[in-house]
Amino acid sequence: MSPKTTLRLNPADNVVVARVDLAPNAPVEGNVTAIDHVPSGHKVATQPIRKGEAVRKYDQIIGFAGIDINPGDHVHVHNCVMGDFERDYAIGSAVKPIDYVPVAERATFQGFKRANGRVGTRNYIGILTSVNCSASVARFIARDMERSGVLEQYPGVDGVVALTHSTGCGMAGAGEGYENLQRVLWGHARHPNFAGVLMVGLGCEVNQIDFLLESYGIERNDLFRTMNIQDAGGARKTVDWGMSMIEEMLPEAAKAKRETCSAEHLSVALQCGGSDGYSGITANPALGYAADLVTRHGGTAILAETPEIYGAEHLLTRRAVSEAVGRKLIERIKWWEDYTARNGGEMDNNPSPGNKAGGLTTILEKSLGAAAKGGTTNLAGVYKYGEPATAKGFVFMDSPGYDPASITGQVASGANVVCFTTGRGSVYGNKPCPSIKLATNTPMYAKMEEDMDVNCGTIADGEATVEEVGAEIFQKFLAVASGEPSKSESQGLGDAEFIPWQVGAVM
Repeated sequence: MSPKTTLRLNPADNVVVARVDLAPNAPVEGNVTAIDHVPSGHKVATQPIRKGEAVRKYDQIIGFAGIDINPGDHVHVHNCVMGDFERDYAIGSAVKPIDYVPVAERATFQGFKRANGRVGTRNYIGILTSVNCSASVARFIARDMERSGVLEQYPGVDGVVALTHSTGCGMAGAGEGYENLQRVLWGHARHPNFAGVLMVGLGCEVNQIDFLLESYGIERNDLFRTMNIQDAGGARKTVDWGMSMIEEMLPEAAKAKRETCSAEHLSVALQCGGSDGYSGITANPALGYAADLVTRHGGTAILAETPEIYGAEHLLTRRAVSEAVGRKLIERIKWWEDYTARNGGEMDNNPSPGNKAGGLTTILEKSLGAAAKGGTTNLAGVYKYGEPATAKGFVFMDSPGYDPASITGQVASGANVVCFTTGRGSVYGNKPCPSIKLATNTPMYAKMEEDMDVNCGTIADGEATVEEVGAEIFQKFLAVASGEPSKSESQGLGDAEFIPWQVGAVM
């Protein structure tokens, strides 16, 4: 028996998803045949949808018919448009008890226990910059440390990584942009995947290192050091001084050894929205199942990308553990509506051209698929960009949909593993956190297997269930957290992806 050519996601839907490219007159469902060519991952109508009526997928509204749509029509940007409709936030209405795994039976991984009680999955020394003016010097320190051969004496240290950025001056010394940057820098400075940190400034920038230390009550010590170029006497002297500081850190950093740790210390960044029509069918629900397992084992799963849950936020507020948590998420949605309007955009600027080529039509459709990454457990907390995620379980962190900027915030919030779903293909990597990439469809996985850690396309192929692939992803979390290199790590990716979210005027 040949596999079905389409996928029905809910009995109430008036569209189905093409599993393969459909030629004109190809069977769709029942007596319906395709009127025109429908690419794989795209939608085809199974009943009449009159102009102005809702187009439904996942039993949710993903848009409205811009013209009359007939059974068998390809449903996409030419005939499906955005529209306003009321959402019932119903805060807390779907909260339910969590079936926690007993403490003695929880999964474990081999991690680095830090003095503050947190657990790392890698053991790097980090070089952070307060301002772009010190970026080149920071990179030179890391480069020269790698070239020196000194690191070969300390195989327990994963490397020296310079995290540089393009801001830190020409900005207001207060407000959202400044606070975002400070939270990100401090979140990385205290991250358990760093055994030691050197912070490098220029000396005259708006984002003064001393201001950061004062704001967060940070004290310098043997494994947290600071310097600036103007005091050191220029670039070359700063590089030499910085290398000597790191050499002094290395023996202590190398003392860290992997130990058996409960999965409750796992904090996973759930990343990428829906990049094709399969995302909400395969990789994202499978990652959601894995996120539920993380929660059940006492860990933390961090969803982000506020523009990419837009239109699906009502599904999250229903799971909010309190009125305050639900309202905080709604406030972030309202902030984004105002933010995009002020900057001459709109929330449906997304999906991207690549997303649309993959079958996604509106941000509502993309968001419904993206929200699936968050699984089904209660929403325990909502956090600002880079704010420490202190609640255990499933939480949300406000961020843009731009993946590197979003993940930078999630890592600052405490994520020690990144999990990235992709349907079009991605070569993303991250330092200091390993990045696991999930392919939504088998053809892309086959084409980019060197970059993909798990093929979730087997779900659409009928070879595996969401639950089976979700359990595989959870086991991959534990293996990678224990030191198994992800595909991106094996290729040395992750040095260029530190991108703090810039908000506010550049002056």
